[in-house]
Amino acid sequence: MDAPALHSRFLDSALPRIRQDARVTGVAVSGSIAEGRPDRYSDVDLIVVIDDDAFDSVMRERVALIGSWTSLVAGFTGEHVGEPRLIITLVGPPLLHVDFLFVRASDAAARLAAADILWDRDGRLTGALAGRPPAPPSLDLQWIEDRFWTWVHYGATKLGRGELFEVIGFLGYLREAVLGPLAARRAGAAPRGVRHLESLAPEEARALRSTLCGHDRHDAGQALLAGVELYRRWRDDAGAAVERRPEAERLAVQYLHDVIDRAN
Repeated sequence: MDAPALHSRFLDSALPRIRQDARVTGVAVSGSIAEGRPDRYSDVDLIVVIDDDAFDSVMRERVALIGSWTSLVAGFTGEHVGEPRLIITLVGPPLLHVDFLFVRASDAAARLAAADILWDRDGRLTGALAGRPPAPPSLDLQWIEDRFWTWVHYGATKLGRGELFEVIGFLGYLREAVLGPLAARRAGAAPRGVRHLESLAPEEARALRSTLCGHDRHDAGQALLAGVELYRRWRDDAGAAVERRPEAERLAVQYLHDVIDRAN
């Protein structure tokens, strides 16, 4: 496993301490380290596999356990990202972002499909993963098409009301949920929001600049229109069987143009 020096030092220090807890049956790493492309700014995404019978007790002590494994600077649970089993931490100094995801041994196979096993107490994790190659993340173009034009109308209403911070945030969501994944797909990369897009899909990343705007009503309207045009182009280039929503598209885009015209 190739990792930056700081990340390697953390793993070399923490892993032996984690192994001392008999309730832990294995440890794996996911994210950019498992994918073979970490850099000095990468997080460490650890998956800590717990024996089923001990899982509830470990969940109650997670933060204290992490403090015994490494120099904990700050840590909190991950409910805000829909994952209460997660503890998001800063360790150090020097500071390093480390995510600790605690999973039951009986649930581990699905979570470890795209991870590298660092340690496996009795071989059960390796056995559970045998014959289960990782499935690459997929992009459901129909799911996007069914929602996109309602989202465009939503963004237009915020523009019409003059809620420009809302429009700016909405454009960020479109890049994260729609345009970034479509751009990565065009470049043959896994769709993961806008992560690493500048290096994975530089041409598409340059095109996405047109969806950026400041706190200016005219610029925000032009950025929304640019997002619509990029979606249309990249959807049509995708070559996938997508049932279009032409009436929703026509009406939502007309509504956006009407809002822009009124603002001007």
